[in-house]
Amino acid sequence: MSIDGTLHSFLRSTTISSLESDSSPPEQLKKNTLDVFSLVQFRWLFMGNIAFFFSMQGQMLTRSLLAWELTGEATALAYINLVVAIPLIIASLFGGAITDRVERRRLIMIGQSLIVANEVFILTLLLLGRLEFWHMLCTAFMAGCAFPFIMPARMAITMNVVGPQRLQRALAFQAGAMNLNRVLGPAVMGVVIAQFDFTAAYMLSIFLFTCAILCMFGIEKSYSNDPNAEKKPLLADIGYGFKYIIENRPVLICLLFGLVPMFLAMPFQNILVVLAEEAWQAEETGVGILMATGGIGGVLGAIWIARRDDSANRLNIMLGSTFAFGIFLALFTQTGNFFLALVPLLLANVCMSASQTVNNASIQLLVDDSVRGRMSSFMMLSFGLTPIGVFPLAIAADNFGAANAILTASILLMVTVVAFYLLSRTLRGLDQSVATKMSATNN
Repeated sequence: MSIDGTLHSFLRSTTISSLESDSSPPEQLKKNTLDVFSLVQFRWLFMGNIAFFFSMQGQMLTRSLLAWELTGEATALAYINLVVAIPLIIASLFGGAITDRVERRRLIMIGQSLIVANEVFILTLLLLGRLEFWHMLCTAFMAGCAFPFIMPARMAITMNVVGPQRLQRALAFQAGAMNLNRVLGPAVMGVVIAQFDFTAAYMLSIFLFTCAILCMFGIEKSYSNDPNAEKKPLLADIGYGFKYIIENRPVLICLLFGLVPMFLAMPFQNILVVLAEEAWQAEETGVGILMATGGIGGVLGAIWIARRDDSANRLNIMLGSTFAFGIFLALFTQTGNFFLALVPLLLANVCMSASQTVNNASIQLLVDDSVRGRMSSFMMLSFGLTPIGVFPLAIAADNFGAANAILTASILLMVTVVAFYLLSRTLRGLDQSVATKMSATNN
């Protein structure tokens, strides 16, 4: 899909899909973009997501600045992300299978409690004046072990709370909130660090993570199957997850396509500190502005998807917006004026948010609920590939400059998108695959 076609679709996408009301039978649908918030459980889930992702996004800036202050090396940013990625990828195999075996709400609360303990540990070392870089690596490793259990369970529980008719819209609002937190989180943390210090930023983080835990009490317990049913060995469940993907090619292709930008291009966010200093001599405030601009773009992209008909042109949106993301990201790196560079950065994040939301919704609509946790864990690989992608990007940034490194990644992304479209008949038939699955589910 061309950029012009994508923008034209954006201007025309004012049709609001019909959704089920909370108390009405499926055939009585309401044409209201916001009616997903009529579900009390979704409101609690949404508020918990806001608190959780606000702190998570804010701490991305806090950890980057703290690691940079402790070491002064771009590769330090890569290392701290790498130690998150390794356990995240390995534990994802177990996290998804466990999500399909246990009560999901409790799993989320336990995982988030581990994150709080991590933050308390770092805060204690800061207060004692004994924090070293290796301490940050250790806590990042622990966080990498927790996220594979939190994120698949959160994604799976969303489907249980809202149902298939509201799913894409619910995911769009959650993506919008997450991207809004990319604005507010770094902005607030930047102000807190500038006005106070790193200890205040960690105190705020602990408070918000705790609020996210408390919000989960407003959601009912959620199981993918009968909790009293006989369970298979854990490794057998993991093996079945791989078998399910192989036998369901549309799911496999969507998973692979969703991972591509997360590995090739999205790691640019983690070296914004370097790019801001090299290209525009911007300090902490400049980095905060860049991250905030990206967050605003993500919100706009999510709003675009939330206002669209759930069944309209998934393939065109995914392909067109991912390709456009590469174009705008390349333009961003080649713009010499700091404030002019914010425009392509904004548009790049609009496109990436739209692509991710539609891709995630498509996968969730294609899979059975009995394997939703495992499929969500495979989707979590994107969170692991992004930190891994930071490593080669950071090395390239140290050797050739951050702008050149990101430009090369953008070009590779665009080439890969074209290759996917030309070589995958399954991807070209995505809309029909989703429609067939939803029809079978409704019947």
